[in-house]
Amino acid sequence: MAHITSSSRGVFVIAVTPFLETGALDHDSIDRMVDFYAEKGADGLTILGMMGEAPKLTQAESIEVTRRTLARAGNMPVVVGVSAPGLAALGELTGAVMDLGAAGVMVAPPSSLRTDEQIIGYYRNVVETVGKDVPVVLQDFPLSTGVQISTKTLRVIFEAHPSIVMLKHEDWPGLQKISDLRQAETEGSRRVSILCGNAGAFLPEEMRRGADGAMTGFAYPEMMANVVRLSNEGRHEAAQDVFDAYLPLVRYEQQPGIGLAVRKYVLAKRGAIGSAAQRRPGAGLNAAAIAEIEMLIARQTRRLETLA
Repeated sequence: MAHITSSSRGVFVIAVTPFLETGALDHDSIDRMVDFYAEKGADGLTILGMMGEAPKLTQAESIEVTRRTLARAGNMPVVVGVSAPGLAALGELTGAVMDLGAAGVMVAPPSSLRTDEQIIGYYRNVVETVGKDVPVVLQDFPLSTGVQISTKTLRVIFEAHPSIVMLKHEDWPGLQKISDLRQAETEGSRRVSILCGNAGAFLPEEMRRGADGAMTGFAYPEMMANVVRLSNEGRHEAAQDVFDAYLPLVRYEQQPGIGLAVRKYVLAKRGAIGSAAQRRPGAGLNAAAIAEIEMLIARQTRRLETLA
C-alpha cells in the first residue's frame, strides 16, 4: 500500500472502532464500516484516533483492528494513530502497523509538553523512535491535548524532519495558521499536506485558506467529500451550500462528552456499524437526545432535497 506524502489530498475519515454490546471488538462491523466510508467518498481512513477509542484498546487489539481494516481497505491508504504516553509503546505499535501495510502513523503530543523546545525535542524523539522512513502525521489539537504549537514551531519541526509529511490541523481558532503555513511555503519552507479536523466544522473556510482536505469524522462523510471536491473545483458557493445543509448536525455532534455517542448512533442508524456501543467508560444518549438527533436528520434530509 502506498504511503502518505506531503502531496496527499482529499478526505481521510477518522474511523470509529465498532464494538459489540458486550464490549468486544465487532470484526464484521469493521468490514461494513470500511465499505461504507469508501462508498461515501473517502480517499483514505485514519484509525485508532481519539474518537476511535484508542486508549480503551490493548496493544494486541490495536494491531487486530489495523489488520482487519487494512485487509478490507484494499488500495485505500490507512493512517494509524499510535499516540502513547511512552515512546517504547509508540515505537512498538508503529513497527507492527507499518509491517501490516499502514500508509503512515499519526502522533499527538503528550499533554506534559509546555515549551517550544520540549515540543521540538519530542518530535525529534518520535522520528528517531519510529525511523525516518515512516511517514508521520503531526496532530495539532490543543483543545484536547492542551499543547499549543505555534506556526513558527511547526515550521522548525517540518524543516528538521522530512518524514513528517502531514499536519492534522485542528487548532481553534486556527484558520490563520493555515494561511501562515501556506505563505511560508511561498517563501521557501517545505510543503506539508494539511488535512483538517474538528468534525469539519470549518471545512469550507479551511479549504479557502489552502487546506488539502479533511482528516476527521462525521456520520455523513459524503458531506466532507463533496465540500472538498467542490472547493477544489473552485465552486466555493456550492460547497458552502452543501456544508450548510449538514451544519446543524455537525454542531450537535461537536458536543464534548457525547459527541462520539451521537456519531455512533447515526452510523448505526445508517447501517455502517452494527451497534452504537462504546467500550466503557463512555457517555450514552437519553431519549431526549435521540429525539433531537432524529429531528436534525429529518430536517437535513429536507434541505438536501432542495439542493438535488
